[in-house]
Amino acid sequence: MIIGLTGKNASGKGEVAAYLKARGFTYHSLSDVLRDELRARRKPITRNNLIYLGNKLRDENGPSVLADKILRRMEDDHHYVIDSFRNPEEVKAFRRTKNKDFVLVSVEASPKTRFERMHLRNREQDAKTFAEFLVQEKKELTSSEPTKQNLRATAALADHTIPNNGTIDDLHRKLGTLFSRLLMNAPRPGWDEYFMRIARVV
Repeated sequence: MIIGLTGKNASGKGEVAAYLKARGFTYHSLSDVLRDELRARRKPITRNNLIYLGNKLRDENGPSVLADKILRRMEDDHHYVIDSFRNPEEVKAFRRTKNKDFVLVSVEASPKTRFERMHLRNREQDAKTFAEFLVQEKKELTSSEPTKQNLRATAALADHTIPNNGTIDDLHRKLGTLFSRLLMNAPRPGWDEYFMRIARVV
């Protein structure tokens, strides 16, 4: 089984990944590809640099370049959790290659909740005010260019959505329920639902 994660900044993707790692899943992140590249270029690892480089690599090598690099690292006899899907073509690359083994999960939380979490983790490059946070997020949410980061369209492709506005225990209970659903092989959304989700994700 391969579980992909998408979601906005501080939605809780890392906590979902930690939950899966504790249950034997091997972790990869599309953002780690960018971090490795920034280190190789001797550039500071900041959120702005990660976004800039991700867009640049997609422009130069195609919109699925980060997913393609992760796919080459994977082996058939492992369970994986893959973090940080940010472009729809990254999802499509996994679905083409892994088909029924791949499930995309969108982790969602309110802007206020995510800002509070971000404030607590206190990273230097994070927005300092809620207004700044909203401006930064708007830039990342959508794009008319197919090679750019597009969280809204990526989330609309999700097979399952996990609301995460509560405690870690609440999240873990929801994840337990999700695994039960996955074992029942719940169907993916059709195209009509996909376009409805694009309209709903904000």
